[in-house]
Amino acid sequence: MAVLTLTRNGPVATLTLQRPAVHNAFNPDVIAGITEVCHEMRADPVVRVLVLQGEGPSFCAGADLNWMRNSLAYSQEENIADATRLDAMFTALDMLPQAVVARVHGAALGGGVGLVCCADYAVAAEDAVFGLTEVRLGLLPAVIARFVVARVGFGHARALFVTGRRVKAAQALAMGLVHEVVPADQLDAAVDAVVADLLRGGPQAIAASKALLRAVRTEPLAEARRLAIEAIAAARTSAEGQAGLRAFLERQPPPWSPR
Repeated sequence: MAVLTLTRNGPVATLTLQRPAVHNAFNPDVIAGITEVCHEMRADPVVRVLVLQGEGPSFCAGADLNWMRNSLAYSQEENIADATRLDAMFTALDMLPQAVVARVHGAALGGGVGLVCCADYAVAAEDAVFGLTEVRLGLLPAVIARFVVARVGFGHARALFVTGRRVKAAQALAMGLVHEVVPADQLDAAVDAVVADLLRGGPQAIAASKALLRAVRTEPLAEARRLAIEAIAAARTSAEGQAGLRAFLERQPPPWSPR
């Protein structure tokens, strides 16, 4: 049985987690599948937006129980290898040059929150619930820590990590974990509106923006300044940037915009 499905509709791809009976919990197959899809997307010249969603009652409830049960017998080296594969999955999603939209409903727990934090834009249904509940198992959300802190800041991450509390969509919106909250019956329409906005942006400009944001987050000030200056110079002289500016001055849609 497939644990994921990937569908394409022109410039938009949709990746659906397909384990509804276990609320789309991670297992090694899911981790390998998402990683592989991300590598495929990087080389795809057509896809400009990736929508990430879950089948069934939840978005993603974190780690699969059988996976966690098996880990009880792992050695230190096996645990490191396992965590490395999980880290590679989140890193591949975070570093996609295409825009990523998370469509969140039901529960987003543990690694499910990590997926949300790796998306560029997250839309949640009003009844969605979020939580980093690992401490209640004597564990911690280690691999996703850097993505969560980058998304919600140290203060909110600290509270989520140590309390293990679940928070509702409105609170997730207030802390910046998601960008928009809508009634469940409007979730698809809201995601479609975000996708439409993303398709109005130049694909190279979006990719460059994401790369620059990562540099600003991780590089020293002098290096971040240098990269920012070089990024705008490169964009202004690129074929996409020149075409976009000419289209704006001539009051025409840019060549990448949906007609």
